[in-house]
Amino acid sequence: MAQVGARALRSVALLTSGVLAVSVLAGCSSDEEESSARAVPADIAAAPRAQVKDGGTLRWAVDALPTTLNAFQADADATTARITGAVLPALFTLDERGRPQPNGDYLETAEIVEQKPKQIVRYKLRQQAVWSDGREIGAPDFVAQWRALSGRNTAYWTARNAGYERIEKIERGASDLEVRVTFAKPYADWKALFTPLYPKEVMGSPDAFNDGARTRLAKSAGPFRLKTVDAGAGTVTLVRDPRWWGEPAKLDSLVLHVVPRDRRAQALTAKTVDLAAVDPALAQRVTRATETAKTAPGGAPATSAPAGAAAQGAPAQAAATAARAREAQTAQAAERDALRGYVVRRTLEPAYTQLALNGASGPLADERVRRAIARAIDRQELAKAVLAPLGLPAEPVGSHLALAGQYAYADSSGALGNQDTEEALALLADAGWTKAGARRTAAPKAGTEASTAPSGAAPSSAPASKAAASKAVGAAARTADVPSDDGLYIVGDDKADPQGRPGTHVLAPAPAAAVHSSLVSAQARALTRALTVAGADAKADDAKADGDGDRDAKEPGEGRAAAKPASEEKKASEEKKAADGEKTADGKKATGAKETADAKEAAGAKKAPAADAPGPQRPEAQGGAPGAYAPVGTAAPAGNPADPAKPAAGPLGKDGRPLTLRFVLPSGPGSEVLRSVGDRISRMLDRIGVRTEISKVPDENFFKDHIASGDYDLALYSWPGTAFPATDGRPIFAKPEPATDGSLLVEQNYTRVGTDHIDQLFDQAAAELDEKAARDLVRRADARIWAAAGSIPLFQRPELVAARKDVVNAGAFGFATPRYENIGFAARKAG
Repeated sequence: MAQVGARALRSVALLTSGVLAVSVLAGCSSDEEESSARAVPADIAAAPRAQVKDGGTLRWAVDALPTTLNAFQADADATTARITGAVLPALFTLDERGRPQPNGDYLETAEIVEQKPKQIVRYKLRQQAVWSDGREIGAPDFVAQWRALSGRNTAYWTARNAGYERIEKIERGASDLEVRVTFAKPYADWKALFTPLYPKEVMGSPDAFNDGARTRLAKSAGPFRLKTVDAGAGTVTLVRDPRWWGEPAKLDSLVLHVVPRDRRAQALTAKTVDLAAVDPALAQRVTRATETAKTAPGGAPATSAPAGAAAQGAPAQAAATAARAREAQTAQAAERDALRGYVVRRTLEPAYTQLALNGASGPLADERVRRAIARAIDRQELAKAVLAPLGLPAEPVGSHLALAGQYAYADSSGALGNQDTEEALALLADAGWTKAGARRTAAPKAGTEASTAPSGAAPSSAPASKAAASKAVGAAARTADVPSDDGLYIVGDDKADPQGRPGTHVLAPAPAAAVHSSLVSAQARALTRALTVAGADAKADDAKADGDGDRDAKEPGEGRAAAKPASEEKKASEEKKAADGEKTADGKKATGAKETADAKEAAGAKKAPAADAPGPQRPEAQGGAPGAYAPVGTAAPAGNPADPAKPAAGPLGKDGRPLTLRFVLPSGPGSEVLRSVGDRISRMLDRIGVRTEISKVPDENFFKDHIASGDYDLALYSWPGTAFPATDGRPIFAKPEPATDGSLLVEQNYTRVGTDHIDQLFDQAAAELDEKAARDLVRRADARIWAAAGSIPLFQRPELVAARKDVVNAGAFGFATPRYENIGFAARKAG
């Protein structure tokens, strides 16, 4: 992804496919200082310009038309970034390893010329660098952009002001081609600024900034210029700019064509696009089409009709079936022939998928519970499941702030520890969550009566006999006996699936998943009481379940729970709130947990045993930090060490209420991978007695109504990588601060987990002009983020692009900024 793309998208979670945004510390380093982790190279069919045909139009699929052409507004999107990357100046671009490099088309040099008493950066511009009206790019453009983005004038509707607020003044240097920027405070990530650079006519007034640049760009300075935005046709057309002083664009025009993700297969089959990002399933179809196989379309022998149809006395039905089969084969053959004209280019996208743990309230407000959840997750297994079938390196991500191959990258996951079921159980036991706790019933508070169970659920007291328990279980099973594919279900209720999959899936009607969440939780708690008394702990075969894991929650037929009267639903909701105590009116519980995070990290050092003392083995990974493990002497509940795939503890609870976490996932067609990963994580948590209540929500509501608002316990979404972690990482991991109205100011820290120490390390890194020292501060911050266990990086996302076979210098770019002037079609070889 281009630098501008990553930074422009920093304020938006790309959540339908699961992405949000970080931008590498300025400058390069020696080979000894570089991370040993290797980046996966870009896959763009690189070709010298001499081998690229002059002319032609390339059609590039995008998700949507841009809502604005101003990359510094909150609603800027990936299409905005693609347009601005082709038509506006980028003073620094990113190489394949995510390192900023000066762009020679605009800069002669850019360097820090003074550090004391204040940091001064001098830009020397190329004399040929001019706007499309012939005016030289110069200091007035820098000044206008600084004033618009500094945050001092609130009339400008800006998304962020990072870096620009540190500038004290901008002035002309020794000539019109020299610009001197003086900083009031040192700023390590100065190379992030002025990319893209807009003309002063756009940045010079709030009206021009807020409204004028949303739909048109009066001036440009790139290899292409904007010709038209056609909302009816769903296209944006860029054409070669004759004023461009650099190497001329090979293409006559570049058309960005809106093609929704779920219609890209049809677009490729119809050959209406030349370049399109695709999901793994479509990528496999393209790959299979290019393979030379002599089987019938779809890889199976052709059949004219189901065997025995005619013999059953239904010749008309058999003929109709045969006709449909022939039509399907014809369509498959047409698709295969069309897809043979494409190739899949693949690399790792500069973005990682994380498991987010909401630490604002409920069980996850306790960092011991968060760490236990993290220690139960086999990140290697998840990375392998997603990336290995695509032929990509299947390594889990070891940093929140950098990706493999970047200068700042280091595996700091040792601050939390590797997957360890016994350690996870010990942490949960130390936090009070045990198997015995699931059987106990909390005593009613003075002056109140114990809540009654909702109609149809077992009473709060356990059944007196196994027969009663069996009856209660049977009633619950009849209510909801199969898992849901599109609504709310609970994983890990300790009943074998009819088809061999683990766990009972208690269904609530999908259209009212949120409304019925409390009711289903209450039913599940009652079911757990019956199960634990009856001794009916699950023995589901998880090995078979793993074989079904890739089905991406595609369970067959689903029953629906009987509708409950509104009064019963309200009673169940009140019972859950009273029992869980997850949200208090004044928020003191969540605040207190976060405020003690640093203290417990420090206190962990006192709890750590001597090197030769017995106790859990500490991982050897870099960045081990105190406080990431259960206190010495905390025994893990008895498990099944001979077979760690089996549930180790049964359902855990505290004072009679089970440890159940609400796992929110998007339900759209582009989120299959996330749902498959979520299914695997649910089974991993089931092994330590933690149940997950999975709620699949529409893509358009996933971020706004759940992630940003904090309406979840667990969630999966992604953050784009960054070349500037000190700047871009801080708002994501900053400690939330209380607002005057009692709410929390979270910036982009949607897990609500942070510490003062992490904030201090970010501030120090942003002001540190020594590159190695800044890198070390970023790594220390990352280790602390791991120890806080609010965000668990899982794997780097795959980047899959279907490209027409003769398209060159385009495809899966990874971190690298596209060179739009070099994109085109391969020239025919002479002879």
